[in-house]
Amino acid sequence: MPLHWVMAHNAYTFRRKLHVRVDEQTKEILAAEVTVSNVHDNRMFSPLLSQVLGKVCQVSGDGAYDTMTCYESIAHRRGEKASIPPRRNAKSFRRRDGSGGLTLRDANIQEIRQKGWYAGRIAGGCTRQSVAENAVSRFKVLFDPTLRARRFDNQKAEGLMKCAILNRMRSLGMPVSERIL
Repeated sequence: MPLHWVMAHNAYTFRRKLHVRVDEQTKEILAAEVTVSNVHDNRMFSPLLSQVLGKVCQVSGDGAYDTMTCYESIAHRRGEKASIPPRRNAKSFRRRDGSGGLTLRDANIQEIRQKGWYAGRIAGGCTRQSVAENAVSRFKVLFDPTLRARRFDNQKAEGLMKCAILNRMRSLGMPVSERIL
C-alpha cells in the first residue's frame, strides 16, 4: 500500500511513495521501500515479497497488484494464497506455458463469478488489504506528511526509520476495537 509524499523545491514538486508489507495478525510493518512517484505499485511487489523470510500463508493487496508479474512472484513461493481483487471486467490470463500464476488469479475470478462480486471478495479474502491501509493511515496521522531530508537516499532512510518507530509504538500497545451490535 503506497503512501505519497510531496516535496516542493523552488518550482518543482517531487513525489515519493512508501510501499509497505504488513503482517495481518500483528499489524507490524515487515518490509518497506521508498521510491519515486513514477514507480508503479506492482513493480515493488516482488522486492517486498522477497524481504520477508519464512512461511507466508496469504498475500493480500489492492487492485493495483492484479498483474501477471505479481501472480508469478506469488506462485514461485509455493504454498501462498493470493487475495488480490481482480478488475470488474477481469478475464483469465491466457498463457501457453501453464505457470502457477494463472491458476491463482483464475481461482479468484471463478469464486467472484460464482458467489457474486461482494460475497466473492469477502470469501476470497480480498478485503484484507485494509490492514495495510490502516497501517498507512496510522503512519500519516503520527508523522508529518512531508520528508525533512533533501537527498533521495536520506529520504529512504527517513521513511524506513519512521516505519521502525511505528513498529515500536505498535509493540507498546494497540487499541482494541470491538464491534457493537
